[in-house]
Amino acid sequence: MSPTSETAHGGRRLVIVESPAKAKTIKGYLGPGYVVEASVGHIRDLPSGAAEVPEKYTGEVRRLGVDVEHDFQPIYVVNADKRAQVKKLKELLAESDELFLATDEDREGEAIAWHLQEVLKPKVPVHRMVFHEITKDAIHEAVANPRELNQRMVDAQETRRILDRLYGYEVSPVLWKKVMPKLSAGRVQSVATRLVVERERERIAFRSAEYWDLTGTFSTGRAGDASDPSTLVARLAAVDGKRVAQGRDFGADGRLKSETVLHLDEANARALAAALADTRFAVRSVESKPYRRSPYAPFRTTTLQQEASRKLGFGAKATMQVAQKLYENGFITYMRTDSTVLSDTAVAAARAQVTQLYGADYLPEKPRVYAGKVKNAQEAHEAIRPSGDRFRTPAETGLTGDQFKLYELIWKRTVASQMKDATGNSVTVKIGGTSADGRDAEFSASGKTITFHGFMKAYVEGADDPNAELDDRERRLPQVAEGDALAAEEITADGHATKPPARYTEATLVKELEEREIGRPSTYASIIGTILDRGYVFKKGTALVPSFLSFAVVNLLEKHFGRLVDYDFTARMEDDLDRIARGEAQSVPWLKRFYFGEGEAPMGGAADAGNGDGDHLGGLKELVTDLGAIDAREISSFPVGDGIVLRVGRYGPYVERGEKDEEGHQRADVPEDLAPDELTVAHAEELLAKPSGDFELGTDPVSGNPIIARDGRYGPYVTEVLPDGTPKTGKNAVKPRTASLFKTMSLDTVTLEDALKLMSLPRVVGADAEGVEITAQNGRYGPYLKKGTDSRSLTSEDQLFTITLEEALAIYAQPKQRGRAAAKPPLKELGTDPVSEKPVVVKDGRFGPYVTDGETNATLRTGDSVETITPERGYELLAEKRAKGPAKKTAKKAPAKKTAAKKTAAKKTTAAKKTAAKKTTTAAKKTTAAKKTAAAKPE
Repeated sequence: MSPTSETAHGGRRLVIVESPAKAKTIKGYLGPGYVVEASVGHIRDLPSGAAEVPEKYTGEVRRLGVDVEHDFQPIYVVNADKRAQVKKLKELLAESDELFLATDEDREGEAIAWHLQEVLKPKVPVHRMVFHEITKDAIHEAVANPRELNQRMVDAQETRRILDRLYGYEVSPVLWKKVMPKLSAGRVQSVATRLVVERERERIAFRSAEYWDLTGTFSTGRAGDASDPSTLVARLAAVDGKRVAQGRDFGADGRLKSETVLHLDEANARALAAALADTRFAVRSVESKPYRRSPYAPFRTTTLQQEASRKLGFGAKATMQVAQKLYENGFITYMRTDSTVLSDTAVAAARAQVTQLYGADYLPEKPRVYAGKVKNAQEAHEAIRPSGDRFRTPAETGLTGDQFKLYELIWKRTVASQMKDATGNSVTVKIGGTSADGRDAEFSASGKTITFHGFMKAYVEGADDPNAELDDRERRLPQVAEGDALAAEEITADGHATKPPARYTEATLVKELEEREIGRPSTYASIIGTILDRGYVFKKGTALVPSFLSFAVVNLLEKHFGRLVDYDFTARMEDDLDRIARGEAQSVPWLKRFYFGEGEAPMGGAADAGNGDGDHLGGLKELVTDLGAIDAREISSFPVGDGIVLRVGRYGPYVERGEKDEEGHQRADVPEDLAPDELTVAHAEELLAKPSGDFELGTDPVSGNPIIARDGRYGPYVTEVLPDGTPKTGKNAVKPRTASLFKTMSLDTVTLEDALKLMSLPRVVGADAEGVEITAQNGRYGPYLKKGTDSRSLTSEDQLFTITLEEALAIYAQPKQRGRAAAKPPLKELGTDPVSEKPVVVKDGRFGPYVTDGETNATLRTGDSVETITPERGYELLAEKRAKGPAKKTAKKAPAKKTAAKKTAAKKTTAAKKTAAKKTTTAAKKTTAAKKTAAAKPE
């Protein structure tokens, strides 16, 4: 039934999508007779704590939210923040004749549709409406051709959800007990963290090697031009027939992998360069081959994330947020896809634009077809492409900022995918000569010329290595022939050092996960976001750096849950989950084997793939019950050298030499933004040499309590030591006086007099004419005066102790400065943002340094610093901030109306409030107690 015929019969259809933005767009296409409303994502899920579990469930079910004893039956609850929306949907459904569930066409979308049907319990016909682009034709087609819910897809999503819950809720508490509270483990996040940690281990173990070679500039002796240069630059390839060692010939230990190559040191290289100064050189060979490069396949989720990272500086999460907006507003097709396939309509649209924009010479005779390369691709979506049967050029969209940049990237890639190959020639020239001391030296140069750019006219893929040569880069060599004489204009000796393996970026980690077949493309952005948010990884520039905490977590998981972070095991787990989705395996037997160790082995034999100490073939439940074998101190300790050990404590990482009770024991905190490969013995010695621990300053002459200075998590401070037996909790609790050191003070110079002055704050300066007290206080943003709710900044910390009442009143007599003082000069200039095309600078703000282009501000994160931040990192921070959209403003409460209420009424109100407060407190305590019995949501 078409939308037109339906409307003519006067029926009313309720269409439920996932997001309000999508609802608005689709409503515009459907018109009267349709009500389009959003579920705003999932409306129900597994409970996040025991307090959400219905009272009829007890024991493990309350903790896990899954009844593992009864075929892993999940307990679903409507999310608290979705109850109002569910109520609204039920009211709309009661007034409707048909229900269309129009959530995304993937596992999550299918599951949301199923949950909607289960909760709404419709009594009217229900249809599953699917589409992969939001255009008028696509929406009308979807309404006219609905399908039934795909229960296999729902079962597959449910199995994944249960698996992730069991993994997270069973393994995370082990981390809380043995490493640090509030940590989390996850089926894919833990493996992703292990990859980053292993790369850092390789960097720590890496030993650099030095090697030398020669660079020669050779002249043909004739005039040259752009098409035929007169000189070429070549590198020394061999000496006396023995290949000269390059970086690839050395292992991570700094040693040569083979003795068949010649390792030149500085002395030998310089001597050879001198001996070749007057040598006559000639071309020994010229090898020319045809060059051909085919276009890249259209984007799928992971390749879009990688290219947006390389070209636009977007993180994976920011890329998906921007792509989501483009999809919901009808500009691109669905952005979560494993497919590189284009529909016939899309191919026709792309080919039409090739002819229109580049000419018929760039259009191949037949359409290009791209086969899917991703194993177990989740659904048969199209590739990510511009929507519609005629692609809008970027200029035609009216888009701006990040959305314009990402749309342009997708548009270019799609059009280029239907263009001709690039062709040309690649040439290798070998040049030889005999040195003054009789050694035969052979140099090599390679070149590439592109005679027809083909698809490169539209698009050239970026590279993860910033020094890599892109596909469209030409290297033209002189036209020479074998036997031609060449003159050496210059021969120089060049020194090199091997470099440790590069850290992962978001783009390369996504690529690594996909190549290992771990996780699914649609989840990579959230996985990377999770390990960043949990503090397992932080960024330095675009590099992902593991924290010391992640080393402890991965160490525990490898030694005691080896299979759970084994790469092959995790990949085979994905295979089995896909088999369940295809109906080739049953969910319950598989979950029993995973959790209890019963029945048919999951993972197709992965049960035999155990590795790591303490790993065996039992189920997950058995693994997490035997915690006695886990030595918390051992798994969190890492030798640095020279008797120094790095330990990960509950309050962060620290280095230690000797045992705590031994004489000469040393300990020092380690900066949380220090990269693990930077913690050398020398660096650790520097940390240990700094003042640390408690510094006894003396005794307070008034209270008689000792006064000490110490370095805390938030900086150095002074405090008094209360006598033993002083109550620390309850009504009679006594808190020690404490004060942070001024910025001009340090632990090794602060005195008892300084400490007593600091702890005397806030100081009462006096009172104004109306009796309102004025105090001088030291706050987070510096020294200030306070009179009621009116605060005024002071210019120096010394004023806290010297300012008089007369001076304070004079300050308050001045109008309060609403605007800011003269703007401070930027701390650093980064260049022009590729999206806003405005200058980006680093500034110092109230909450620390931040980057800004004048429109968007983004605070620097852990691992970033003013000194080391790169332009690309600045652009990335701004892109992520833009993708989040403007901060939601909390609605201000309307001011209370003034009434002539009597005091008795006020007293009644106060009494009522106290009663309500007591009830709220009691309820909160019950909720807190219930939540403590449940695991904090880790997955």
